[in-house]
Amino acid sequence: MEPWVMVNGRSRELGEVGGHVTLLEWLRGRGLTGSKEGCAEGECGACAVLVARGDRNGRTRWVAINACLVPAAAFDGQEVVTAEGLGQPGRLHPVQREMAGRGGSQCGYCTPGFVCSMAAEYYRPERRPAAPGRDGVNGRHLPDEADEHGPNGFDLHALSGNLCRCTGYRPIRDAAYALGQPPPDDPLLARMAGPAPAPAATVTSSAQGRYVRPARLPEVLRLLATHPDARLVAGSTDWGVELNLRHARAALTIGIDRIDDLREFSFGPGRIDIGAGLSLSEIEARLDSRVPLLADLFPQFASRLIRNGATLGGNLGTASPVGDGPPALLALDASLVLASAGGEREVALADYFTGYRQTVRRRDELIKTIRIPLPLAPVTAFYKIAKRRFDDISSVAVAYAVQIEDGIIGSARVGLGGVAATPLRAAAAEDALTGRPWGLQTIAAAADELARAGTPITDHRASEGYRIAMLRNSLLKFYAEHPAPGGGQER
Repeated sequence: MEPWVMVNGRSRELGEVGGHVTLLEWLRGRGLTGSKEGCAEGECGACAVLVARGDRNGRTRWVAINACLVPAAAFDGQEVVTAEGLGQPGRLHPVQREMAGRGGSQCGYCTPGFVCSMAAEYYRPERRPAAPGRDGVNGRHLPDEADEHGPNGFDLHALSGNLCRCTGYRPIRDAAYALGQPPPDDPLLARMAGPAPAPAATVTSSAQGRYVRPARLPEVLRLLATHPDARLVAGSTDWGVELNLRHARAALTIGIDRIDDLREFSFGPGRIDIGAGLSLSEIEARLDSRVPLLADLFPQFASRLIRNGATLGGNLGTASPVGDGPPALLALDASLVLASAGGEREVALADYFTGYRQTVRRRDELIKTIRIPLPLAPVTAFYKIAKRRFDDISSVAVAYAVQIEDGIIGSARVGLGGVAATPLRAAAAEDALTGRPWGLQTIAAAADELARAGTPITDHRASEGYRIAMLRNSLLKFYAEHPAPGGGQER
């Protein structure tokens, strides 16, 4: 069969999209112009659409993603809903009706993206009204800045990847908090009871290159062995930026986002195995806060729109020195399972990075699994220093994982990002902590070592001096937030 995609309940042929036509470009080329291109790098959310994805119970979830970042070919056999498919004039969807009625739209450029992100949260099965007594004066909700959930259970972080430059966010928040539960006859709610479409084995070409999505991992590895220059694409959050802003083109793009062998997940007793093809949102849900350090990381990692596509495999594969995943995984003493047609090997993450965007991974290998040993260190924290609270690249990222027994530091691991050409472990600071009392004198000495870690530079995100100060202060903050077990902390 020719590649096709179900859009707003209608099957459409994809055509010759190859590996270099984004889903947004393809949709707009077919007259569905509600989704817009704003930033072309996944920061504004004007391009957001809904896609059908499977849950762990064999049913469907509506997930919002950035259409500007993903290849259209990846949606062969899949279901997509745009703002046009949610409602029409005269029969608006509840999300659209609340946005219109509460003044949530002005110029309208960003509105379809907001509506799709809000719709994904509207249909989230876990969303439930808040406990009685959370409403403020005259029935208006008084927001709790600590949890940022509305009285209807709406999580405002669902909108963290959507920007509005003219309306302001109050009426948009009001619209979100006014949404009830979907009625039983809602067709998109009814669709959630059935399974999501399975990934299709896809081959499509264009004048600019070829896109192939094999059905199984061995086929991927054989293809990679004969085409080591091929571009591997999973969540596409980096691929889309390279395509849109740097006009990068590969002769062959291999889609690996729905390969079962890259989506494994197991917890314990001696380790956690996380498939490199699982999205960050899927990992977050499956871990369910059982790894507190990663639970700290996920809300600070870009936006929900990005986390719905991005993978740890991609975050590690790009080897960016400012990626948020590596510092946390370094502190967790993670390792990577690298797979090729010749077999598999396991590499400690601390030995994985070799230079700026360079690693020990060979061109015929891919990251199959992220492996975290158990038991976990009981005292952990992740600090991200950036210009914005959410949806921003780190100036500095620091992760701590410490074991304290009877007031003595039994072990300490510190992962750093944004202060060198690669993510790294702060070995000297770890040595200054290990075997010493959990007290201010120890912390001060280790903070001095931490301030000398890496080779921080001055760039448009932060100065060298600021980065050094943040390294030192992060350890002081970690100490202040984690009193010694049993009390009696030195000041």
